[in-house]
Amino acid sequence: MIIDCHCHAGKGDLMTAPWNTDAPIEPYLRRARAAGIDKTIVFAPFHSDYAKANVQVAHIVARYPNRLIGFAFVHPIRDANRIFPMVEYAVTHLGFRGLKVHGRDGMPTREVCKAAQAFRLPLLVDVIGQAHVVDMLASQYPDVNFIIPHLGSFRGDWRAHQQVVDQLVRYPNVYADTSGVRRFDYIAQAVSRAGAHKVLFGSDGPWLHPGVEIHKIRLLRLSQREEASILGGNVLHLLRGVRANQYPPRASLPIPAQQPLKALRLNRVDKVITAMPQQEYEL
Repeated sequence: MIIDCHCHAGKGDLMTAPWNTDAPIEPYLRRARAAGIDKTIVFAPFHSDYAKANVQVAHIVARYPNRLIGFAFVHPIRDANRIFPMVEYAVTHLGFRGLKVHGRDGMPTREVCKAAQAFRLPLLVDVIGQAHVVDMLASQYPDVNFIIPHLGSFRGDWRAHQQVVDQLVRYPNVYADTSGVRRFDYIAQAVSRAGAHKVLFGSDGPWLHPGVEIHKIRLLRLSQREEASILGGNVLHLLRGVRANQYPPRASLPIPAQQPLKALRLNRVDKVITAMPQQEYEL
């Protein structure tokens, strides 16, 4: 089972760059199928209203329920004082199973971390090269699993890569994804020092080609078990820990388009995750 842990889907409304204008899922899905990717975690592109953007992503997931798993996107500053109801709605109504924060919007606050903690959601945080933030997050919230995309820097800052590798070794709740990492030796170092169980395959689709990104994992020449862990087993382990069913759905936040998404309340995502084979990923 190959799972891409990092892909955007839907339309942004800022329209100043590709990553805040449009993230079409269909071209990505064609490329992913050709690359042998079974499932993909998706979240919104940059948007001025993530509550609306999350609903849009939920509709996309509903079109491809066997291929996609949704993560909620929140803005730590703009969404302050409503983070928990946003996350609660995303988990219990939209069927989402993780949380995304981008450092360009703001680094995770205690409000964000507590919401992730409450539902045991993996929290994917793009630290935009400011890897020192991970030391604050991981130590303050040891029971929250943090995924650091791009090994800390999409721009390829080797210092951020090195710092994140060190953090993978030191913190059991810190993971990294490989999306967009051009400095291959730091991926190899992350695996050799922290272990294959701390590294997740991601593509940063639809703008990066998933076939190219998955080839970097193949080039590591790992054992079959280690490669399977990176390509899907590790993120599957994090998703299995999500605490969703303990929180019954509540209309706690007025977000549009609730009615068409009733089917997602059946937690079909949980059924899919539970049905996935587990033994081959155990380390």
